[in-house]
Amino acid sequence: MNIQHIRNATLVVQYAGKKFLIDPMLAEKGTYPPFPNAPRQDQKNPLVGLPTSIDHIIQNIDAVIVTHLHLDHWDDRAKEALPKETVIFAQNEEDAAEIRNAGFQHVEVLQEDTLFEGIQLMKTNGEHGRGEILKLAGLVCGIVFKHPTEKTLYIAGDTVWYKEVQEVIGTQKPEIIVVNAGDNQFYEGGSLVMGKEDVYEVYKAAPEAKIIAVHMEAVNHWVLSREELKSFSNEKGIASNVLVPEDGESYTF
Repeated sequence: MNIQHIRNATLVVQYAGKKFLIDPMLAEKGTYPPFPNAPRQDQKNPLVGLPTSIDHIIQNIDAVIVTHLHLDHWDDRAKEALPKETVIFAQNEEDAAEIRNAGFQHVEVLQEDTLFEGIQLMKTNGEHGRGEILKLAGLVCGIVFKHPTEKTLYIAGDTVWYKEVQEVIGTQKPEIIVVNAGDNQFYEGGSLVMGKEDVYEVYKAAPEAKIIAVHMEAVNHWVLSREELKSFSNEKGIASNVLVPEDGESYTF
């Protein structure tokens, strides 16, 4: 497989001969207002540009997976750029209906046993924060990819570390794990996605896995920087397991 980190949570995943686009946020730098009640109110989102052209990103895509409909995972530019006949997987019927309303003709709801071109796609649960903030953050999902010719891949999505993430790792035993690890926060409510201690918990649950940390430094409410996570990983002696890609960087497994 090949995993290219585009920006924020946007990935291009080549897996068992198929090409997936995950959580496309494709707008130019500075297109949208900053998320309110959060740091960097003087900076518009996205904070950085795309590392390559939109045409290159969406070229020969076999399917798109949208883990939830927040702007930094599914934006207006993605809706404009993607062909309306693109196969799109959504986490539930409510999200699927919204995507269909944007004109897309082939929208499916992910199940725990979805099969796409011989690839098993398993929807996993996530918690987009802890406590009261969950009511505002709404439902999210992750995905496990499985195929006889590939290592098992777990894209955890916008979730903090909690028991169901641990259970997915324990039961599916993924060899590659992608975590959204910018520790994004508003001024109230705490972490919305994983921070460095959450990443360490992922490592302890899967010490043989390669962990790819994304969703960093791209939208205004990020808290954990790449350099801080790298330093933390070095201190904990896990730097060889925790990969922190720059935008546009890719890995082959």
